[in-house]
Amino acid sequence: MSRRTEQHPDLTDPRIGVPFFSTWRVGTPERQQRAVEEIGRTWERRPWPGADLLGYHVYVGHDGSTLMHYSQWSSRQGYEAFVKTQRQERIDEIDTAVPGIERVGIAPYRRYRSRERAVGDDRVPGLIVVVRVDFEAGARREEWVDLVLKALGDDPKGHAGLVSAHFHLSADGGHMLNYAEWESDQAYDRTLAAPVTDAWERVRTYPGMKGASGSRYRHALGLVPG
Repeated sequence: MSRRTEQHPDLTDPRIGVPFFSTWRVGTPERQQRAVEEIGRTWERRPWPGADLLGYHVYVGHDGSTLMHYSQWSSRQGYEAFVKTQRQERIDEIDTAVPGIERVGIAPYRRYRSRERAVGDDRVPGLIVVVRVDFEAGARREEWVDLVLKALGDDPKGHAGLVSAHFHLSADGGHMLNYAEWESDQAYDRTLAAPVTDAWERVRTYPGMKGASGSRYRHALGLVPG
């Protein structure tokens, strides 16, 4: 069976073979909450999809309109089997309770590198920031991530409110997704307001980088095998 958990996911779990991220547009804060509640009820009424799914987490966007979904699959085949046999009936039940949901899309990723939380750091993230960076064809996304991690390592004081950061490369080769855990909105805002160092300027002006966009979320629902 499926059971709820309040724990944030471990994005570095070595069993994760294919993480998936997706976004739903639901329209209002009230509909955000209704959708989260219905997702939880729908999943709890059904068996867990199988051993290939390690965890499924839903996040409420600070924009009052969106939900982000993060699922941890050990294999692409496991996900495809779920889509073929179980996904649609769950979607139909959720849509009956909360009609008019716009599903922006779902995409597979590969986690490339992380800045993991320090040993003994037991902070509970108060804010999740997801940043998407798009690249031109042929751009070296891995090198860009390496520059970011070096900039973070060279400026620990300026990012004291950062709990962890996890850099995922899209399977289509076009973009990178950074899932970052922060202490709070205030900690993140302080970092954004800090002066730009030379290292961060190299990150911002990296050749082949087309643009970036970020969204703020709150962890709202975690589901794991029961």
